[in-house]
Amino acid sequence: MTLRHPAIGPLLGSARPRCGDKTTRMIRYASSEAAKPSNRARNFLYGTGTLLAVSLGYFYLTDTRASVHQYLVPPLIRKLFPDAEDAHHFGTAALKELYTLGLHPRERGSNSESNSNKLAVEVFGEILSSPVGISGGLDKGAEIPDALFAIGSGVVEIGGVTPLPQPGNPRPRVFRVASQDAIVNRYGLNSEGADVVAIRLRQRVREFAYQHGFGIDEIAEEIVLNGGAGVPPGSLIPGRLLAVQIAKNKLTPDNDLDAVVQDHVACVEKLAKYADIITVNVSSPNTPGLRSLQSKEPLTRILSAVVESANSIDRKTKPMVMVKVSPDEDSDSQIRSICDAVWESGVAGVIVGNTTLKRPDPIPSGYLLPPKDAQALLETGGYSGPQLFDKTKQLVAKYRKALDDGPSEDPSSLPKGAPVMTPSQTDAPSVFDPAMSPSEPDAGLLQPQSDRSTLTGRSKALSSPPKVIFASGGITNGEQALEVLNAGASVAMCYTAVVYGGVGTISRIKEEMKEKISGNR
Repeated sequence: MTLRHPAIGPLLGSARPRCGDKTTRMIRYASSEAAKPSNRARNFLYGTGTLLAVSLGYFYLTDTRASVHQYLVPPLIRKLFPDAEDAHHFGTAALKELYTLGLHPRERGSNSESNSNKLAVEVFGEILSSPVGISGGLDKGAEIPDALFAIGSGVVEIGGVTPLPQPGNPRPRVFRVASQDAIVNRYGLNSEGADVVAIRLRQRVREFAYQHGFGIDEIAEEIVLNGGAGVPPGSLIPGRLLAVQIAKNKLTPDNDLDAVVQDHVACVEKLAKYADIITVNVSSPNTPGLRSLQSKEPLTRILSAVVESANSIDRKTKPMVMVKVSPDEDSDSQIRSICDAVWESGVAGVIVGNTTLKRPDPIPSGYLLPPKDAQALLETGGYSGPQLFDKTKQLVAKYRKALDDGPSEDPSSLPKGAPVMTPSQTDAPSVFDPAMSPSEPDAGLLQPQSDRSTLTGRSKALSSPPKVIFASGGITNGEQALEVLNAGASVAMCYTAVVYGGVGTISRIKEEMKEKISGNR
């Protein structure tokens, strides 16, 4: 006899439920519905519309002209990051990531590379597509030079870089003066050091070499740096220049001139091969004693050593050397002393200027500043913002005249019969005269800077390439950029304007410049 579990019989004898029938019918119904022409058309339109919306959103958000970059992003960042330095780090990290993903803001339309001939200017033998640049400090460690070029900069200055890493001053060290669109900072030349920055710049060159079919090794790097790719060795972009700002370490004694010189030479040896321009910063107000190096004797010695070191690097063309000066050393004798050092050392130009220790009056006069802004102006540090513009313009004109006059000299030292010319005869016409067109690069401008004429004074000035001036300080719009250029500068540099105006600032300034030029015809 077979024993069965009482529950098994009924289960075995019962019919199995057909659970899939209803589901199958629903799938078939859905398939037939989707197969209808009207539904296929609707799905196509939905898909196309979504793709179009994403594409338009991409082109809008990655265009520097998009108003969101001026009116939404900067105020939002200031709201999210009350500490200005945190906002700085976030902005750098965001641009770096966006560039890596190909989602970075870039210049399009009338300001793009192919449509910017109206603003072209020659600097150091390179025809720059844009006379507007980014000042040092925005990208201290060479993390985003290409992202900054993409937003329309003709010159990008990275740094300042010190030979050894240093933390800078204690935080907080950056303060907004929002009512004036200004900043007070006492960073103190915080730097990751020349070795770290050199590694980033070398990697950038090798990636460029690989992308253009040269390989990724040291030989490929040398090919690019020696002109094999047909681009400037620093910027790696036609019509653009990369400047690397260098400075001494804070712990290097100011009165030990040999050590100060060695700091600068060490930076040049590690960084110069990846730069189109080396900028010597002796004007930061946040490093004790640094500005004392602007006196003629120490400055001449530092600059001479930098020029000699730059001309000895293993590269076909050598980087030009410029010196960044303070807006607070503004007396005629101080300017004359700096210009003499420039001429005697063979430096190619001057960046006028840097942040100032002075504080502007409220605008309008008598205006009561918000408590937070008033407190920020009391902080120790250098001030930067729109109110520096008038001083910058005045200094550019003074330096232009002093540099064009040549080094100081005893009139009796002039060669017998040497021609004496007035400043009006030696001044170059405004780079933005609408009747002018860019000239071909002068090969003489690429010669080593140490090959200087033995002539002196005005004769020396007339026989040498004119010294180049970059203007930096308070430039926020196209009209101001034109004013400093017509005062004698070749490039107008921005920093604080970009902080408050966003990544579209450079494009906006250039567009305003072109409108102003067209209106003057």
